[in-house]
Amino acid sequence: MTLAGKKIILGVTGSIAAYKAVFLLRRLIEEGADVTVVMTRYATNFVAPLTFQVLSKKPVYSGMFDPDQGKDIIHLYLNRGADVILVAPATANIIGKMANGIADDLLSTMLIAARCPVILAPAMDYEMYENPVVQKNISYLRNLKIDFVGPETGLLASGDTGPGRMSEPDDIITFLEDKLGIKGDLSGHTVLITAGPTREAIDPVRYISSRSSGKMGYAIAEAAKSRGAKVILITGPASLTIPQGIEAINVITAEEMLDAVMNRLSDSTVLIMTAAVSDFRPAEKAISKIKKGEAINLKLIKTPDILEEVCKKKGNQFVVGFAAETEDLITNAKEKLRIKHLDMIVANNVSLPGAGFEKDTNIVTLIDKEGKIKEYPEMPKSDVADMILDNVISKINKGYNG
Repeated sequence: MTLAGKKIILGVTGSIAAYKAVFLLRRLIEEGADVTVVMTRYATNFVAPLTFQVLSKKPVYSGMFDPDQGKDIIHLYLNRGADVILVAPATANIIGKMANGIADDLLSTMLIAARCPVILAPAMDYEMYENPVVQKNISYLRNLKIDFVGPETGLLASGDTGPGRMSEPDDIITFLEDKLGIKGDLSGHTVLITAGPTREAIDPVRYISSRSSGKMGYAIAEAAKSRGAKVILITGPASLTIPQGIEAINVITAEEMLDAVMNRLSDSTVLIMTAAVSDFRPAEKAISKIKKGEAINLKLIKTPDILEEVCKKKGNQFVVGFAAETEDLITNAKEKLRIKHLDMIVANNVSLPGAGFEKDTNIVTLIDKEGKIKEYPEMPKSDVADMILDNVISKINKGYNG
């Protein structure tokens, strides 16, 4: 079930191809998706809403001002948390509305308000599809990063043959999986990820921490979830949204992070330790705020070494560590890999432009316990996440862990 846990809004518009949306809905559900169907008024002339309701086991929405919706603003709350809005079939009418910002029914209003990816599966007669205005609307939406799947060329409802036939459900499913980055190769695995900084209090208002934003760890968590894994994210303070469908455990200090990791260690098959854990903490925390004019001598003591403790207690888990360095990148990363008994380490020079803390990109080098080195160019952290997981899966499939 490659779409397990994915929340999908299926928009159905007024086309004879609406019957294909019934089969598409069934396939989405077979793949584990949580599907809510939104129909236009004309779509109900082709397929009864009850058909979609029985298959989805959820209410079907079509009215903009349904008296049963209560206090909720339906075109906003249905969208929230959605992984994708898929409109299939998508008529020339709904494409034109979206391209021109027209919101005159529930589905078109939801599309205007969407914060998630939108995929359109066009369906119309070839004369409509080839119309310059329709092509202009499609081109405009493509430039806005709206995705289109199809249409195919084939026999149309008019009896003519040409482009405009809605893509088949299985082809749409494949496109959807590719769009969501779903590979399913982590199905059956539980991936435990640490992310963000930790904070060690000096007094009630000050602390020792690092510049870590948590972006790398959160990107790996989202990528692992999309590839079918159960994900446990142990996160220090980060101003980021927890990806949907992920179990999150919030911690502050290194000690709290250690406890959380050790409590869930036996549940995991893969550990990816991206957190920038504070190496030191004050020996004593001041009970009240230290006044600005006061001179202080701050005695620091070491915090627990989470990676070291993990590798003492782990069984067959595959463990990936991170090494943020400013010099002698490879030498220092190899030494950390050896001392911590890691299966793989991700090293990056945080002093380089485009790499390190608080950025949306990273430049990393992967080193495995056999000493094999792979260097990668600057890329978005979402791509780095998938690259790391590709290497982890490759090693696990070869029995290279424990």
